[in-house]
Amino acid sequence: MMGLGVWLLEVVAPVFEAIAPAMPGETFPFLFTLNIFQRSVLAALVVTVVAGFLGSFLLIRNLALIGDGLAHVSFGGVALGIVLAASSPLWYALLFSVIASVLIYELQERELVTGDTAIAVFLTGMLAFGLVILRVFGGGITADIEGYLWGSLLLIDETSLDTIVTICLCSMLILWSMRSGLLATAIDPIAARVQGVPVRRIGLMFSVITAAVVVSMVQIVGALLVTALLVTPAATAQLIGRSFRSCLIWTQVFGLTSLTLGLYYSSELGTGTGSMIALVAAILFGAVGIVQTVRKSVVQKTQNLN
Repeated sequence: MMGLGVWLLEVVAPVFEAIAPAMPGETFPFLFTLNIFQRSVLAALVVTVVAGFLGSFLLIRNLALIGDGLAHVSFGGVALGIVLAASSPLWYALLFSVIASVLIYELQERELVTGDTAIAVFLTGMLAFGLVILRVFGGGITADIEGYLWGSLLLIDETSLDTIVTICLCSMLILWSMRSGLLATAIDPIAARVQGVPVRRIGLMFSVITAAVVVSMVQIVGALLVTALLVTPAATAQLIGRSFRSCLIWTQVFGLTSLTLGLYYSSELGTGTGSMIALVAAILFGAVGIVQTVRKSVVQKTQNLN
């Protein structure tokens, strides 16, 4: 039975082949004609759109670090799946990340520890767990393992594509349906609770969705670079956005730009895709930050002269 990701690939593959001659560079255009690259680009596009939407909510809820923490937790699940010779280590990563995200939420909600403390504990603990069991039972850090750490589009087969697309589309639908509740609980959770908004239920669901999206990103940018697409484009958008809606739009612009330029330069220069995407996203953030600083300085001087 054809999965959702494979079906979507069949729809967009002719588009990739049609635009290939218009792509710049020596290697980049040729890649658009390869099925493995088309599969990887489709997964990356879907992940980037959903990550940008989720990242905007993470920032207004002051949870920018949770994506990085859950990505490290997912690596522990991936390592266990590889040691157990699982057909898809992503399912182990999803299980680990969902459990960790719920525990982090509960620890923070019950005020046992702060959110940052809980994230730090799970981040270091599960990353260490993955590295240890790989060294003891899995033959150490192989090329495939490095792909999960730093991102590798070559890891995305048809099964992974189906998993990633299904997770992302389901997460996007749920996030969109609960967007009003997310905003209300982020701005004033006490007032939202008084008005009858299910704050706890929304918080738990948001934690689970965050875990699922993070897992879908691991093969694209790697467990160590997830924040490149989850947080950096949203942070860049906040530098110029004047409303939450405009921030959502700008997040997509910066996220897709980072992805496109990252794929282009990685293919032309022969670098890792995840690291190049992360670098481009950081450069965009720095460039926008400098422009905004200069612009505000000029405006302020103009106002002082008047």
